[in-house]
Amino acid sequence: MPGGDGLLSHDLLPGEKGPQDACGVFGVWAPGEEVAKLSYFGLYALQHRGQESAGIATSDGSKILIYKDMGLVSQVFNESALSTLLGHIAVGHTRYSTTGSSSWQNAQPTLGRTTSGTVALGHNGNLTNTAELMQLVHERYPEADGELRRGNTTDTAVITALLTGDTDHTLEQTALEVLPRLRGAYCLVFMDESTLYAARDPQGVRPLVLGRLERGWVVASETAALDIVGASFVREVEPGELIAIDENGLRTQRFAASDPKGCVFEYVYLARPDTSIAGRGVHEARVEMGRRLAAEHPVEADLVIPTPESGTPAAIGYAQASGIPFGQGLVKNSYVGRTFIQPSETIRQRGIKLKLNPLKAVIKGKRLIVVDDSIVRGNTQRALVSMLREAGAAEVHVRISSPPITWPCFYGIDFASRAELIATGLGVDEVRQAIGADSLGYLSEDGMIASTEQPRERLCTACFTGNYPIPLPDAEHLGKNLLERQPASNGCDPGPDAEFESLLDPAPAGVTATPGTPSRSIGDPGRQE
Repeated sequence: MPGGDGLLSHDLLPGEKGPQDACGVFGVWAPGEEVAKLSYFGLYALQHRGQESAGIATSDGSKILIYKDMGLVSQVFNESALSTLLGHIAVGHTRYSTTGSSSWQNAQPTLGRTTSGTVALGHNGNLTNTAELMQLVHERYPEADGELRRGNTTDTAVITALLTGDTDHTLEQTALEVLPRLRGAYCLVFMDESTLYAARDPQGVRPLVLGRLERGWVVASETAALDIVGASFVREVEPGELIAIDENGLRTQRFAASDPKGCVFEYVYLARPDTSIAGRGVHEARVEMGRRLAAEHPVEADLVIPTPESGTPAAIGYAQASGIPFGQGLVKNSYVGRTFIQPSETIRQRGIKLKLNPLKAVIKGKRLIVVDDSIVRGNTQRALVSMLREAGAAEVHVRISSPPITWPCFYGIDFASRAELIATGLGVDEVRQAIGADSLGYLSEDGMIASTEQPRERLCTACFTGNYPIPLPDAEHLGKNLLERQPASNGCDPGPDAEFESLLDPAPAGVTATPGTPSRSIGDPGRQE
């Protein structure tokens, strides 16, 4: 009997698309330790970064075992499954799909052959030159029988295929040749039978850290995952760095010059509040965003309340700076996610109350300041404002601890398309009217950046500014479903994606493309398809 799909949603309304996380990666090299269990708890700490699937691969020095499935970490693994994953090396992954659909075939770690054995790989981020890399796979390994042939449609599978290498190169040498060819955001944790590897793109868009165990080493997406397994923080993996760990210890090499452009949205929303990025505590950054928000957009009110839980640190900071009391005006049901049970129409109309319910005694008659981290489409805030008014709020003032999101992300966050971002087509007062608030204030870009304590030139702010630090290809080579098969017109079994098919299989002998044929657009980049 099937259980729940385990998919959590940051949405507060059914079908509403909020900012979705990247992925979480974890790796450990620790002889004498239960590396599968360490990976399990490391992934547990990274669950907020992806809730669609989870997997762990281990090696005992001679063979690699892997276990992965759809769902949350706690649903995928149990004691029995973990007990079969033996060895002293492990890589783990918890996924939110930013390239390729949410399916078992796309769960990670991915497996691939190398000339000397096997590679298991987990990836956090999103490549921007996937189509170009697919062409390279076809040229180098036309007969390869890897995950791409078996239905995997992710950029991760493309990287794995490129690591096949040749008989004259070790996996490490192949990686040093392949990594400089990758464009976009990528934090990779991978291994063969004897060695654990970690690599980070030259811009360091996504976080990746190195930790020390008493009997080994750990790499993870966030410092919070080091804490849960008892590893001490050593340092961040540098942008453009490849780390290798084996029986001879840790060694590091540069495959590209460092040009840091860390994602500012990690500070705003993505990372756990108990994580540190580039030496700055995320919780402290969010509280400071709230303080600056109060200074930039003051208003007379009786109570500051957060939208749980993403708005809580900023709401604390707003209350501290404004002198207005902080309160919990909303109760969140932490156990509501997507299930196989569709709500009745009556419940569907109540929408947001499946996940949030107001404390009427706290709210009634009060002038409220409601603090949240961001507005995407605006539907959630509209429903929230309406609910608070129904509960008796005298006024509802919305404050957002980041600037308006007006551009999609191509580096590992899955936003709505630009056409669906409410701030793209509306000014602040028009957004205020659309959500029904008495007033609306966004934190300025300067205020957000200052809160991170990072130099502006070391941050990526593309989703707020449209300034993409890593060049993007043409639109037809972007989009979540670039390598997906497209639905057939009759709604039956999907037919092949023409571009993907052409990269996997060359045209038959004697058949050439018609000169001047226009390239086919693969959807609106960033759109959920």
